[in-house]
Amino acid sequence: MRDDETDAAQRFEVVINHEEQYSIWPADRELPAGWRKTGKNGTKQECLAHIDEVWTDMRPLSLRLAMTKAAEGPTG
Repeated sequence: MRDDETDAAQRFEVVINHEEQYSIWPADRELPAGWRKTGKNGTKQECLAHIDEVWTDMRPLSLRLAMTKAAEGPTG
């Protein structure tokens, strides 16, 4: 079986970490520490297409928050 046929047959989960970074993970495997399911699953291509739609800002959450705080300027 070719790799693309294997990918089409295998089911994946879209997962996200605490920094709101997305990835895919085989649905039949235990998630690695620090990742949680988003509720979207399907073929590899379906999952990657979903990530392309929803992950519009590639910066980690901590960086986005720091940049927002810096843009607000000093308080006090």
